Amino acid sequence: MATRWADWAFRVQDLFDPSILTQKVEAALAQKNELLVKVYNRAAVRTEEVVEHLLSYAERLRPMVQDTALVLNQALDRGETVLLEGGQGTLLDVDHGTYPFVTSSNPTSGGATTGSGIGPTKITGVIGILKAYTTRVGSGPFPTELFDEWGEFLRTNGGEVGVTTGRDRRCGWFDAPIARYATRINGLTDIFLTKLDVLTGIKEIPVCVAYEVDGQRVEEVPVSQTDFHHAKPIYEMFPGWEEDITGCKSFEDLPKNAQDYVLALEKMSGTRISAIGVGPDRNATLVRHDMLG
Repeated sequence: MATRWADWAFRVQDLFDPSILTQKVEAALAQKNELLVKVYNRAAVRTEEVVEHLLSYAERLRPMVQDTALVLNQALDRGETVLLEGGQGTLLDVDHGTYPFVTSSNPTSGGATTGSGIGPTKITGVIGILKAYTTRVGSGPFPTELFDEWGEFLRTNGGEVGVTTGRDRRCGWFDAPIARYATRINGLTDIFLTKLDVLTGIKEIPVCVAYEVDGQRVEEVPVSQTDFHHAKPIYEMFPGWEEDITGCKSFEDLPKNAQDYVLALEKMSGTRISAIGVGPDRNATLVRHDMLG
């Protein structure tokens, strides 16, 4: 009989049932030992050794294991605030991203409900984190990517190095169709616009407002992978600012051109920009709207 995935897919709860754990380890090793012995000429791994090692962690982990869906929903029932943080970006979503240049899960807002066990009707707000320009780590279509001194300017001034990978991020100008796409797919209620200060000193700031695909103007992210790969950005220019904005405490403190830039991005993105990052410090944030209201 063929071994099913469920026969040897481990879960933390299996540490608290030695019988189930033993069965799953035994099923997993039935496959792995075939490779070890017949392909790599290594000694087979004994089931008892693996089970003993895993069970040594059981009591240490037991206090950390909870029915998290129950815990979260009970917190909501008490009127508490629950914040679910998503990793990676919309275009890395396995269903709605730039396949095949995606991750293996749903980092979009819909994935938050399935991952947490909180029903979608209990979600009261979805905040999108969006830079004042566009970046990407790894391969995949990137219409506004810069390969010149401006790309290096954004990378250097923005400290654009992947936290996990250590790789330099690819950098480009703000892409409004991508921002609208992220707003639509995630149902964003608010945007937190970060790194506005990085653009200080640029005389004119290009913003991608649409694409040219096969000689045609396209307003939204193309559905076709081929079309997106060949999309050329259509830019609108916005006047920049020279003033240091890192000390600004309110939206009104920003230079007029910086305010106009934010308002333009807000209109093109399709939802309100409720907070703005104006520097690397934790308190360098301007709040325009209550994101929990």
